[in-house]
Amino acid sequence: MSSTESLFKPFTSPKLDLPNRIVMAPMTRSASPGNVPNERVVEYYRRRAEGGTGFIITEGTCVDHIAAHGFEHVPNFYGEEALAGWKEVVDAVHAAGGKIAPQLWHVGAVREAGINPGGDCPGYGPSGMSVPGVVSGKTMTKQDIDDVVAAFGKAAADAKAIGMDAVEIHGAHGYLLDQFFWADTNTRDDEYGGDLRQRSRFAIEIIKAVREAVGEDYPIIFRLSQFKQQDYTARLCETPEELADFLAPLTEAGVDIYHCSMRRFWEPEFEGSDLNLAAWTQKLTGKPAISVGSVGLDADFLVEGEGFKQAEVDTSLDKLTDRMEAGEFDLIAVGRALIADADWANIVRKGEFDKLHTFDKSMLETLEGAVAYSPK
Repeated sequence: MSSTESLFKPFTSPKLDLPNRIVMAPMTRSASPGNVPNERVVEYYRRRAEGGTGFIITEGTCVDHIAAHGFEHVPNFYGEEALAGWKEVVDAVHAAGGKIAPQLWHVGAVREAGINPGGDCPGYGPSGMSVPGVVSGKTMTKQDIDDVVAAFGKAAADAKAIGMDAVEIHGAHGYLLDQFFWADTNTRDDEYGGDLRQRSRFAIEIIKAVREAVGEDYPIIFRLSQFKQQDYTARLCETPEELADFLAPLTEAGVDIYHCSMRRFWEPEFEGSDLNLAAWTQKLTGKPAISVGSVGLDADFLVEGEGFKQAEVDTSLDKLTDRMEAGEFDLIAVGRALIADADWANIVRKGEFDKLHTFDKSMLETLEGAVAYSPK
């Protein structure tokens, strides 16, 4: 087996087949003026599919709720104009040989008033908090919860209608679903608060609504994380047993694939084992898992206390391929390396590592990335 052959085996599952194991990680690009994906967005995703990426998970796309948005120029996943734009993205990715899913997103209490759409509306959360002890938004009523659940279901139905190959529900990084999971940001005393199983009720209802909207044969991906944007050391589950108890009801509700967000894919999740979060998730649930975290980079581009730094190219990929060959997880998501090189997958497959570009923070300011790849 060549050093990267494991990345390019076809992936087959009951609901989703992919040409290889490489996934484009969802990355907010804030490049959709008016919250509508435009021709530049279409080309951005098309180039990554043409470049050999087997499966694209889009940037976070906001569901149809007044408080869903937390950042300017993030695309909607509702409304005739935005869905028409996403249909163009789908068609372009399919024509290039790839498959694609939208990441469905609600930022929750992270939102600050003044972001559009939404205007002066505050952030919504289980207890109005995005960080423990600081109430900055609105505590959601039962009607608010029902409205958001319905919005996720409608977005999933629309995704299927325009030809998306799957949907991903964003349940990570301290955004709305994740705010419900945590006792520190969910202090409710109704059926949505209490122990972790009760705090998971909101996410479970969303998964069930999505399943009802798309049918039994359509793939549902769920993104989870231990860390939060506000706390990189946070841990929702301290042991494999706690993780198993957390995941079981989500699986029962309808999750087909788990997308396990980590900052560095090679770091172990629990003491006494080298397995990372994706590997543990796949082992505990029996469902395919997507791993992610600094793939193709030798250095972090974001360092606590230091901000952004240049991320050198990892030309070996040995840590990744060893784990893939061992079957620890089925799929691997690539983020910043795919911003630097739309053709990252094709370059790696050919072993032409000298053609890879170093990631630099300036690349986040454009959708074009580095210059196009020219095969030898």
